[in-house]
Amino acid sequence: MTDIVRSLLLFVAAALLEIGGAWLVWQGLREHRGLVWVGAGVLALAGYGVVATFQPDPAFGRILAAYGGVFVAGSLAWGVAVDQLRPDRFDLAGAGICLLGVAVIMYAPRPV
Repeated sequence: MTDIVRSLLLFVAAALLEIGGAWLVWQGLREHRGLVWVGAGVLALAGYGVVATFQPDPAFGRILAAYGGVFVAGSLAWGVAVDQLRPDRFDLAGAGICLLGVAVIMYAPRPV
């Protein structure tokens, strides 16, 4: 598996854990589903922190900066899949710009 494919899969896993974890906390507190939901959300959020450490690039700041773009696009996708969000063209354009930023930050050629 190439480093780029591995990195992309790790970004997807991290997004599912962070966005899903935050959603579970939201459901537990805001929608009054209880502390079990909150606890599951906290565990998922911790899992996000662990998954991020497996990125091939060693620079924490670069990984977190790039993940921000993945988080934006992933949050909109989560909203579509789970909360029936209907993103408009500005949501989609913004997410596309963020993903372009991810590609530049993470995958631009750099001297070794």
